[in-house]
Amino acid sequence: MSFRILILGGSSEGFQLARQLEDSEKFEPLTSFAGVTKTRRPVAGASRVGGFGGAEGLRDFIQKENIAALLDATHPFASIMKHNAQSAAQMANIPCLHVLRPEWRPREGEEWITVRDMDEAARAIPQGASPTFLTVGRTELAPFARRRDIVFLARVIDAPQNTADFAHLELVLARGPFDVKTDMALFKSRKIACLVSKNSGGESAASKLVCARRLGIPVVMVNRPAPPEGEIAETPAQAVNWLEARFNVS
Repeated sequence: MSFRILILGGSSEGFQLARQLEDSEKFEPLTSFAGVTKTRRPVAGASRVGGFGGAEGLRDFIQKENIAALLDATHPFASIMKHNAQSAAQMANIPCLHVLRPEWRPREGEEWITVRDMDEAARAIPQGASPTFLTVGRTELAPFARRRDIVFLARVIDAPQNTADFAHLELVLARGPFDVKTDMALFKSRKIACLVSKNSGGESAASKLVCARRLGIPVVMVNRPAPPEGEIAETPAQAVNWLEARFNVS
């Protein structure tokens, strides 16, 4: 007998979980993607793309598909989806675990300006800090268009639909993970003066912080939303252990 496990994807941990569970005889992973990006990495096991229609829609899907447990591996900033996951699991009476990697902490020599949201981030960019490197995702760019005194370089997976409000914006289309060598070449060649980032945590996007520290570049860091209610694991390995304990398998 195997247990169907719904993984709400969107993070590197979601891909790792699917890969680990696919090799198990006890669990059958199904990864769900919101469909925000036009292209995505291949994932192990079964997958689906699209929303659920809120917590109630997710509950209905769980019941229809005979899901035994829910693993929320959405992006650390996907606070609405995390709330819906917890609510849907409670309504469907199945266990739910949030897989949430630790956030970054400033290290010695790093100059961080911590802010609550993108509006504050745009205001916090120092005057004359051009070009500023934006690594906040294509859906979060709009507030920065108000800084018409700044030249922006934005790294995104897919191009945003409308950037006409920006006085100076250039896009770099790329998908992580990134490394220090590649990022350092970009920082130096483009003479980056400031970095704006979400505090997503993890190793796959940390190279930009290493570069900023080594080059003495200020970082505007957008703080995470409050952590979700419910149980939390920091790594895929912890999540697999949680599943095995829940279902008394190994």
